[in-house]
Amino acid sequence: MNLVIFGPPGSGKGTQAKLLQEKNGWVQLSTGDMLRAAIAAGTELGKRCQAVMAAGNLVSDDIVIGIIGERYDQPDCAKGAIFDGFPRTIPQAEALDGMLKQRDKKIDLVIELKVADEVLIERVKARIAQSGGVARADDNPETLANRLKVYHQNTAPLLEYYKKQGKLVTVDGMLPIVEVTKAIDDVIEKAGHKGCCCGCG
Repeated sequence: MNLVIFGPPGSGKGTQAKLLQEKNGWVQLSTGDMLRAAIAAGTELGKRCQAVMAAGNLVSDDIVIGIIGERYDQPDCAKGAIFDGFPRTIPQAEALDGMLKQRDKKIDLVIELKVADEVLIERVKARIAQSGGVARADDNPETLANRLKVYHQNTAPLLEYYKKQGKLVTVDGMLPIVEVTKAIDDVIEKAGHKGCCCGCG
């Protein structure tokens, strides 16, 4: 099964994707993690991305899609993948659909974690208070506010895109983590029963 974990920055996508990976053997494909690794390694890609990410803006589609396509072709993705932080725009979603179609695959399910902006801002403030300072250059209230603005402008239309495909399910991301996990498991179980005849599960 291939699924997208969808939601604003700080909504818990990464946490839930890791849990799904442990449980089902689907590989978590986090573009954010891949790009941060490139920045830490000081690669050419990392240098190009560093200034963009630090400001909370989006990396160009060709870079992101190239990373995703190469990673998806690795043997450990044979069972399926969890797209975490990608796609973020309609063109990216269309490119992802095209990339998967070339491999006779598709996105089976899109799960939106819905969290209010003010809650996300408070979460960042709490993280900073607990750690005694900013842990990451792009993890502060000001940058998050910009990332949320970018998200609502560019990424929110994806809700309608996937809704039209009949793949979108919304989960309350403000519930405790274990309850969010259970809600996601229930959604996947229903989707698996609906899609089991096509061999994608």
